[in-house]
Amino acid sequence: MPVSLNEPRCKVVATHFAVSLFFATLLAILVFRLWFPEGTHRLSGGWQLFWWIVCVDVVCGPLLTLLLYNPHKPKWERYTDLALVLLIQLAALGFGLHSLAQVRPLALVFEVDRFRVVSAADIVDADIDHLPGWFRPWSATSIRTLGARPLTSENEKWKSLEAALQGVEAGQRPWRWQDYEKSRPEVLAHARPLAGLQAAHPEKRMLIDSAIEAALSETLAREERDGQGLLWLPLVSRRSMEWVVLIDPLTLRIRAYVPLDGFK
Repeated sequence: MPVSLNEPRCKVVATHFAVSLFFATLLAILVFRLWFPEGTHRLSGGWQLFWWIVCVDVVCGPLLTLLLYNPHKPKWERYTDLALVLLIQLAALGFGLHSLAQVRPLALVFEVDRFRVVSAADIVDADIDHLPGWFRPWSATSIRTLGARPLTSENEKWKSLEAALQGVEAGQRPWRWQDYEKSRPEVLAHARPLAGLQAAHPEKRMLIDSAIEAALSETLAREERDGQGLLWLPLVSRRSMEWVVLIDPLTLRIRAYVPLDGFK
């Protein structure tokens, strides 16, 4: 019985799809467990970039194979076609991973009365030399919580004013970063009781309750165990102003992220 032209082609496409899906799964583990933990992929655009990569690698790659692969072509030509598709996929994957690395949150910096998500894309060229060694987009380091130190001279005040007029905020200036513990008095002074957030967003009560539950599920020693005892502060990023963090009143550790407008 003659073999249909589509039969070997479908086998190759199915194999290509399975391999692409396997690597997409590995990428998902990297993205959501290492680079964007605890839902932070929604803070900086990682979610959209991830699905763009999946679309190109898992969908477009096998589709190109379906269009180009022909079992009746000479072997070298078939291998050339597959190599071309692979190169396109690898190029898209490399570009996508680079983009993800640039926007992944590397630091949460407390500035004045809020926290700011900081990624490599938020750092201006003039401040690159001030970056600490752990601030590397391709590293496996987790997000660090820091504070922005007060300005200590007129020169620093002028530099900060000029940068602010250009849209560069205090949390984006690595030369102002300091140990989070040093910002403890300011954090406590500006943190607000959870009841205020619930009163401002009564329609989001279930969302807030879910965040409280997530916060209490990972309670460390010497931390608040009553959800209503948690505090909150606004969280901003280059993409959004409508997030808040729930923080522990004792350790000041960030315990949960909530997609709510903290300036309402």
